[in-house]
Amino acid sequence: KLSQQVLELFQACQQQTYDLNRKELCRTELQREIQRIFPQSRLFLVGSSLNGFGTRSSDGDLCLVVKEEPIPTSFFNFNIVFQVNQKTEARHILSLVQKLFSTKLCNYIERPQLIRAKVPIVKFRDKVRQVFCVEFDLNVNNVVGIRNTFLLRTYAYIENRVRPLVLVVKKWASFHDINDASRGTLSSYSLVLMVLHYLQTLPEPILPSLQKNYPESFDPTMQLHLVHQAPCTIPPYLSKNGSSLGDLLIGFFKYYATEFE
Repeated sequence: KLSQQVLELFQACQQQTYDLNRKELCRTELQREIQRIFPQSRLFLVGSSLNGFGTRSSDGDLCLVVKEEPIPTSFFNFNIVFQVNQKTEARHILSLVQKLFSTKLCNYIERPQLIRAKVPIVKFRDKVRQVFCVEFDLNVNNVVGIRNTFLLRTYAYIENRVRPLVLVVKKWASFHDINDASRGTLSSYSLVLMVLHYLQTLPEPILPSLQKNYPESFDPTMQLHLVHQAPCTIPPYLSKNGSSLGDLLIGFFKYYATEFE
């Protein structure tokens, strides 16, 4: 019964193709406008919207990658990304983006705010698609987030039990108000890593270590325009562990309550 409940919750709450397409449309429109002030930039959709662990209510996370050399003939082959100081340069770039959103894009961008966090972001809402009503967070040159997105996406789809288990753990954490890093509790990213670690360390693992088994596919120096190909190159993982979703959920709580150091 618990397994069936987990599966039904997953099917009801998982992000739909329609949701992702709307976010991608917004990303495309914003990239075109941002390139007017940063011609050598590219805007990436990252995080839960793309990594397979999103829900219908997930925010849209965006990473603005700014290049420091002229764009070659093939834009997507260009991969020299410069390091920005998040306290100074990133804030300056984001302040220009915020100004763009507040003036020229005010017809379809709502409430753009510059948040001066450790990794500063511009928060805003897509005004045109009110029914969809997605909040977006935009950062600058946090390229590790792009790489992590496709690493997690590979984990999400390599085994059928991973996505439902992650979703129910995230829902549980939100219900108990322990899913907000800004308030000192666990980020969704942390919760995903906890589930993956648990599934990797079972006596009969449900997940392998992709970084260990396929180092060439998850090389941290891989060019950004190739990163999205990694999930397509990894074969499905056939685990000998036949545990149900209900058993795994109970085991997850038991593991972190009594076994995890």
